[in-house]
Amino acid sequence: MTVEPFRAISVSRLAHQLKAEGRSIIHMEFGQPSTGAPAAAIARAHRVLDQDAMGYWESPDLRARIARLYDDRYGVAVDPERIVLTNGASPALVLALTTRFRPGDRIALARPGYVAYRNTLRALHLEPVEIACGPETRFQLTAAQLAALDPAPAGVIIASPANPTGTIIPAPELAAIADVCRDRGVAIVSDEIYHGLSYVGPTPSMLQFAPDAAVINSFSKYWSMAGWRLGWLVAPQDRIAAARAHIGNLFLTPPSLSQHAGLVAMDATQELEGHVRTYARNRDLMLQALPALGLRKIAPPDGAFYIWADIGHLTDDSLAFCEQLLRDTGVATAPGVDFDPVEGRRFIRFSFAVSTAEIEEALARLAPWFALRTQAASTRAPA
Repeated sequence: MTVEPFRAISVSRLAHQLKAEGRSIIHMEFGQPSTGAPAAAIARAHRVLDQDAMGYWESPDLRARIARLYDDRYGVAVDPERIVLTNGASPALVLALTTRFRPGDRIALARPGYVAYRNTLRALHLEPVEIACGPETRFQLTAAQLAALDPAPAGVIIASPANPTGTIIPAPELAAIADVCRDRGVAIVSDEIYHGLSYVGPTPSMLQFAPDAAVINSFSKYWSMAGWRLGWLVAPQDRIAAARAHIGNLFLTPPSLSQHAGLVAMDATQELEGHVRTYARNRDLMLQALPALGLRKIAPPDGAFYIWADIGHLTDDSLAFCEQLLRDTGVATAPGVDFDPVEGRRFIRFSFAVSTAEIEEALARLAPWFALRTQAASTRAPA
């Protein structure tokens, strides 16, 4: 099956090319914090480098600490044996899919959604069943939509907070989704990589409603450790052996250094919550400024660090739009076609996981550019 490219990568390549030419670039194209790992985690890594030759290893202390996270955050008891450490969330997704589904199985997912869901499914010879989700469902899958699928899919991928929209599925709807999946024999894969990044209150875990769900998470977002390539899968009880067999053959173990640092990072709460406060300020600035730029139709960014904005009044080619925006202003954004191959041509995604100073500078650059575009579009509109 054909695996489409991740087009935001081409935008980022152009951004780095322009930066090498001396241009000032603000990177809002990727979903990665501009901050580094917590200071205590970096200090721990320095000590480990001096003392430990390292090797293939899975930290039992880190698995136990992650299990405790589920008790602390959600009141859910998770056996540490269910925690499989991975090289980031992407291998965790592969493990969740390969240990539960067979080639040809149909897997439901929301559209718009993270580009790698669709492409990883296709690479594994699974069939993505994309369900159009718009403002009426807050760009999220609902229990009613899953119940209406005929035949029932073998599985569903849930993401809350979601990429690219930042929307969060409320607890009652998550419970309803879990009920539908239980009744129809639909296996749940829940991507919870943006947990900890919420601006509207606690984010429920699917494990609270479906204890047998496969749950994915990572140190890349909340813990600000994208480059350390460390994540995990909470495997269903009956898939633990398969998950360990698959990771041993496909990926071995995540980096030992990252595991040492990750264990310390999990207790760097004060520093990490400071990042969340920065994202909240950035979000507020964006929400205040975007309507004045003509971007009035956006998804509710409940969590994560994204704004999904409708630019249909300006273009029907979001990739070309993002490239021109970058060339003219130095602000890099992600084209909507990555996340929605049908409607995404009229959307772009901003990441506000940068410094507040960069947000302010980006908005200063964007204001005149969008004003000119809006004026040009209004003159082309039929009288």
